[in-house]
Amino acid sequence: MPVKIRLQRHGAKKRPFYFIVVADARAPRDGKFIQKIGTYNPLTVPASINIDTEKALRWLQKGAQPTDTVRRILSFKGVLYLKHLLRGVSLNLFDEPTAYQKFAQWQAEHEQKVSARRDSHKKARIAAPIVRKVEDAPAPATEAPAEGEGTEA
Repeated sequence: MPVKIRLQRHGAKKRPFYFIVVADARAPRDGKFIQKIGTYNPLTVPASINIDTEKALRWLQKGAQPTDTVRRILSFKGVLYLKHLLRGVSLNLFDEPTAYQKFAQWQAEHEQKVSARRDSHKKARIAAPIVRKVEDAPAPATEAPAEGEGTEA
């Protein structure tokens, strides 16, 4: 049975909210699924992602294929990097504590970058000038046409 890790849409019209689920590839998008492993809300700034990394990692190791969007989400959360590190452990390149230490270091650096991006976004929103519609502005002056110009009778 081919298994996919994909998004399942919920929420109202034009207000999407997604569950990240493991489902049979033949099942419909919003239909039957095997396990729910997280949520994704693209409407918040920045988008909020809650995912159980252990469940996602277990399904990836079993051979589940993520869709393109879910692959980006898993990459952002570091699940694919952790899978990569654990593959190195299985090839005896380094031991498991070293893999988790590298992952913790990556996670700290990643969180720092994300918080810096979040702060710069907040500063940009605060510093943006407020543009007001000017209704009482004088109309631009137009010149009257000279004699014989512009009027055809």
